[in-house]
Amino acid sequence: MIKTTSNNAETTKLENNKCVLSDVLKSMRISGSMLINEEYVPPWGVAIPDAVKLRNLLKLGAETQVVAFHYVKRGFIEVIPEVGESIMVEAGEMAIFFGGIAHHISQNSDMQVIPVESILIGGNNPFAPNEKNIARSTSVMCGVFMMQNLELNPLFNSLPKILHVSATTSGAYNKLMHILNWMGQEVEQETKCTFVIERLLELLGAEIMRAHLENATTDSGWFCAVNDPIIGRALSMIHAHPGDVWSVNRLANGVAMSPSRFAARFTTALGDSPMAYVTKWRMNVAGRLLRDSQKRIEEIATTVGYENVAAFSRTFKRHLGIPPAAWRSRQL
Repeated sequence: MIKTTSNNAETTKLENNKCVLSDVLKSMRISGSMLINEEYVPPWGVAIPDAVKLRNLLKLGAETQVVAFHYVKRGFIEVIPEVGESIMVEAGEMAIFFGGIAHHISQNSDMQVIPVESILIGGNNPFAPNEKNIARSTSVMCGVFMMQNLELNPLFNSLPKILHVSATTSGAYNKLMHILNWMGQEVEQETKCTFVIERLLELLGAEIMRAHLENATTDSGWFCAVNDPIIGRALSMIHAHPGDVWSVNRLANGVAMSPSRFAARFTTALGDSPMAYVTKWRMNVAGRLLRDSQKRIEEIATTVGYENVAAFSRTFKRHLGIPPAAWRSRQL
C-alpha cells in the first residue's frame, strides 16, 4: 500500500527552483579516465571495444557503465561504429558513445587498426608525426566516462547511442571548450594532477548533457520534457519529493492544468504516464539507497512512498528484475 495523506493541496512554491537535471546527474556519480592524448599522422586507426569489453579492460565493476568519448583538437577523424554509419569529427568537435558500441577511430586508413589496449600499455606511438609531416597530423584526446545507477535513469535512457557535438557552439550553458582546454593543459603537464583531471572529466560529462538539454530539438523525450514549462515543473515536483503522495490530480493542480490535458501532455512528452514515471524514479532512488546506505528495506520503502514492504518489493522486482534484498546482496 502506498502512503496516503489527507492534505493533497499543492502550492505553487513547492521546490520551484528544483533543478531536475542536477538531481539526475548527481544520481549518476559521473567520473572519468583519460585513455589517449596523442598526435597521429595518417594513415592511422585505433579500435575501441564495446562498453563491456572496455569496462573489463579497465578492471571496473559490473555496476559501472563505460562511455567512450573522442575530442579532436586539430585535424579530423572518421569514427566508424560497428553498427551504423560513420561520422566525420572535425577540430573542436566530440563524439560520445552512450550506447557502448564498438568502433574505430581513424584517418585515411585502409590498414588494420591497432587495438586501444596496445596504446594503454604504454608502448610507442606507431603513428607519431615527425618534423616533415607534423603539419598533416591530427591531435586527439580520448577517454571514458564512468557512470553508476543507470537503471531506470530517464536522462541516460533518452541520450542518443552516439552524440556528435561541437565544443565551440555558443550557448548559455556551453562551457565545453573551456573545460577541454583546461583538461588539455593538465594532461600536458610533466607532473599531472590526476585529481584535477578526474574532476574536469566529471564536469565535462555533466556539461555535455547540459549543453544537450539546452539544444534539444525533438518534440518528445526527457530532455524536451525538462524544457517544457508545464512538464518541467511537474518533474521538479516529483524529483523534489519522490516519496510524496503523488497522483495525476495533484501534479495537474501543481501546474494549473486539467488532469486529462496534463496526463496527455506528459505521456506524449515522455512516453510514460505521470504515475509510471513516478514509480520508475522511486525505484531508481530505492536502488541507490540499497546500494549506498545501510538503511533497512522497510525504511527505504517508506522513503520512496510505500508503507507496505510487500508492495514495494513487488514493484521493485517488476522494474529491476530481482527483489530488494537480492539487489543489495548483488552490490556487495
